Amino acid sequence: MQISVVIPLLNEEQSLAELYNWIAKVMRSNSFSYEIIFIDDGSTDNSWKTIAAIADKDKAVKGIKFNRNYGKSQALHAGFLKAEGDVVITMDADLQDNPDEIPELYKMISEEEYQLVSGWKKKRYDSVLAKNLPSKLFNAAARKTSGLKLHDFNCGLKAYNKAVIKNIDVYGEMHRYIPVLAKNAGFYKIAEKEVKHQARKYGKTKFGPERFIFGFLDLLTIWFLSKFGRRPMHLFGSLGVLMFVIGFFTAGYVGFSKLYKMYNNEPNILVALNPWFYIALTVMIIGSQLFLAGFVGELILRSKRDKERYLITKTTENY
Repeated sequence: MQISVVIPLLNEEQSLAELYNWIAKVMRSNSFSYEIIFIDDGSTDNSWKTIAAIADKDKAVKGIKFNRNYGKSQALHAGFLKAEGDVVITMDADLQDNPDEIPELYKMISEEEYQLVSGWKKKRYDSVLAKNLPSKLFNAAARKTSGLKLHDFNCGLKAYNKAVIKNIDVYGEMHRYIPVLAKNAGFYKIAEKEVKHQARKYGKTKFGPERFIFGFLDLLTIWFLSKFGRRPMHLFGSLGVLMFVIGFFTAGYVGFSKLYKMYNNEPNILVALNPWFYIALTVMIIGSQLFLAGFVGELILRSKRDKERYLITKTTENY
């Protein structure tokens, strides 16, 4: 199979039939062998009924339904597990991503041998203050932190070599940083393609301004995991030892100063009244705790077990 199109969605019943027809038209006109995987992330409208009806008519369409809303990352994770195409295309279900981009994205992966191609919505039809400006700041921070020169990390329209999506773990809210996850996994042939952005035709956005706050927090998380995720003791242990040594020598200075002044009959105060004694004690305790945090992190890393992160209640008969 040449292409798998993975589409996470939440309450998009109005756009699904139109989106399916558009994708199918593009696929047939280019004679692609393909599948379309809809992942219903706990919709409360008739999205699942629409997916099931489309799947009954076209065996290339497959559906997965979650029992509740788990988030876009979990939906992508489920879709990636099921995808069978050599090239995997992701897009949103709100018709803001243009299926006419699929042939060129496929070509960049299959012929130009890129491992990941990320869409760039250079011209956007969103609110400038609510979305465009925060998005620019968010992307600038992501570029600086990750080292990837992409303009639009959060664009839902992306293309992947199958090996990429089978070897990265998309969890939490990390769908924004799939290119970074791919880079950290050793997939370095990452490109960007300018894509058309459509104005929203139905419904309203499912993401509020808080996604940018969470996005920055996730960016810090992924930076930390990329640097120390496999060796937490290197960070916590080093900081712990450093702070313990500083505290130890500070305590030694307090003790030496006390003895020196006693020997020379100079005015002196009790150690318990010296603020440096408590500073040294606090620093040593914090250092010990950081060292233990690194040790516990190493134990967790070695004993963790995979488990299901979402509950699938239904799939279409094509599965």
